[in-house]
Parts: sequence; structure tokens; C-alpha cells
Amino acid sequence: MAKKVFIAATGQNCGKTTMSVSLMHLARQKYDRVGFIKPIGPKIERYGDLMVDMDAVLMAKTYGLEEDITLMNPVAIHPHFTREFLNGGMDCRDLKRQIVEAVEALDRKYDFLIIEGAGHGGVGSVIGLSNACVAYTLGAPVIIVTDSGIGSVIDAVHLNLPLYEKEEARVRMVLANKIRADKREQVLGFLQKGFPGRPIQVGGGFNYSPILANPTLGHISKLLKLPLHGDPEGRSRIIHHIQLGAASSQRVVDALAEATLLVLTSSRDELIVTLSSLYHIPAYREKIVGLAIAGHVPISEITQQILDDSHIPYIRVHETTADVFTTLTEDVAKITVEDQEKIAWIQANAENEIDFEAIDALL
Repeated sequence: MAKKVFIAATGQNCGKTTMSVSLMHLARQKYDRVGFIKPIGPKIERYGDLMVDMDAVLMAKTYGLEEDITLMNPVAIHPHFTREFLNGGMDCRDLKRQIVEAVEALDRKYDFLIIEGAGHGGVGSVIGLSNACVAYTLGAPVIIVTDSGIGSVIDAVHLNLPLYEKEEARVRMVLANKIRADKREQVLGFLQKGFPGRPIQVGGGFNYSPILANPTLGHISKLLKLPLHGDPEGRSRIIHHIQLGAASSQRVVDALAEATLLVLTSSRDELIVTLSSLYHIPAYREKIVGLAIAGHVPISEITQQILDDSHIPYIRVHETTADVFTTLTEDVAKITVEDQEKIAWIQANAENEIDFEAIDALL
């Protein structure tokens, strides 16, 4: 029988998946067999002939769990799932049975099982399977991952706690994530005082890092649903700055910061040629992650040849530069299996910043 933990959150983008990756890495150092399941998957993608939650795909490919993929996301929420359920096309009891049977199969196989929820405690209520309900059904102690802060974290956790308590799910720890390194001890100290009368411990997740917060070029390609041309190894590079290439070529070059994605219009032949040429120089390659070339105007033949010969990564977009820039700056990057630089960073830093023994002792 596996020791289980249910990874919950106060909302989206708190770092729940990052924590699952971390716990998988740390648990494998102590337990021989460690498994993963995301019972309800709201963000699905194709995996062979299956439609599976992207977090299940991430964990399967990263940790060699592909043989479990049919068990790792028993309820995959396709675009019309909710409407079909509300129209009577599915039964909550059947969905719960699918989840329980998948966990029972993994329970027999593994010593430690990570169960990742979806969003805040109430997510899934529309199909009668909130995170709190699933955690109780599976008998898994709950860790709630939060953003950083003090008052906002305590408020958000208290907003979620009544549902877990109503379902009689055991919340054992609040794990504050994305903490400013210089405020870490202060924040955790105050959070320890935020849940009087409840058997809830407070732990620290990762310190804030732009490496985790910022997107990769591969993520941008997926976001825009367009192919990435040029050097394929550029897919996993992390973008720290997004710059609009509207000024003169010299000004754009002078303003380049570390790991920049340039958004520019397809009619800027001189700028495209300049950046393509600079990409061959190591000092500038550190600054230039790639280009998002926008607009309906075709790139001239000679400029296209120089662009392709340089192997600079680029995405050709037919929207305006303003629309592309807005889309990119409003996006929140979610970690995927392609983000190998991020995954390696998570695994290395988890050993220093996540107290796995404290978590394990609560389960």
C-alpha cells in the first residue's frame, strides 16, 4: 500500500505542478517506487491515441511512467465535458469509480503516490467531485500550495478550508510558494500564526525565481499555435524579457537585455538582418532568445534567406505586433515536458528549499 499525498492549491498558478515535480524528485531518493495521478484533468492534450491532462504527460515523460499513462488521468475534462454531464450524459458515481479504481491500481504498484488536484478546493464541484471530495474519497492527507504573502495567503487558505472540513478531508500543511528570499523567514514566521486551533503546519516552497515564472520559446510556440523555425535547441530557452522592436535597429540592439524575445514587424528587413547576423556572436546569442515576426507583409526573399541561414529561432505570426505583444505579456507560463532547463532547476533547488522529511512525516 502506498503512502499518499494530495497536492491542492488556493487557486491557479500557485506552483502546484512545480511542487509535484519536486516531490517526485525528492520521494524517489527515499522510496523505491513513486507514482503520480491527476484524478481530474482540465487541461488535456493528445498522447498517442489518448487525451490526457498535460501534467500527467509531463510526469510520465519526465519520470519514465509512460506505462501508467492510462491510469494517470482517469477523468479528462474535454471541452464539452461539463455540458454533457449537466445534460445527464454522465454519472458522478461512475466518474468517482474510475478515479478510485485508478488509484487502487497505482496503490498496489507504488510505495509513495502523489495525487495532484486541479485549482482551488472547489474545482470539480460541477461534476460532484471537488478537490476536497476527491481527497477524502482517496484517504489522502492534503497539502495546500499558495502564492507568497501573509494576509492574502491566510485569507485564501481560510476560504478553502471550510470545504475540506465539510468533506472531512485532512489538510495537514500549507506550503507557501514563490517567496522572496530576503523575506522567507519573516513570511513563514507570520504564517505559522495564521491558523490557530487547527492541526496545520506551515512550510516553505520555492523562493521566487524568474526561471520558473518566465516562459520558454517552446511554450510561446504552443501558445501561438505556430511552428518554431531555426535552431530546435532554442525551444527550451527561458525568456526573461519581451521587447517590442519598434525603434531603429541600433536602438533595439542597444536595449537588448538578457534572454530577450524580440517582437517585430515583417517589414523591418534591416532589423531582421541585423539580429540574424548578431545571433552568430556568442555575446549576443545570450541576449537573443528568438524573434516573433508579426504582420501580413511577406518577408523579402533575401531577408528570408539570411534569416534561415542564421538558424536564429523565430515564429512567423500574421497578427499585428501589438496583438502579439499583448498576448505574450498577458500569458502565464505553465511548465511542460519540453521545459528541460526549468525541470532541471526545480530538481536541483528542491533539495535545498523543500523539506521533504517534514512533509513525509505528516502523511
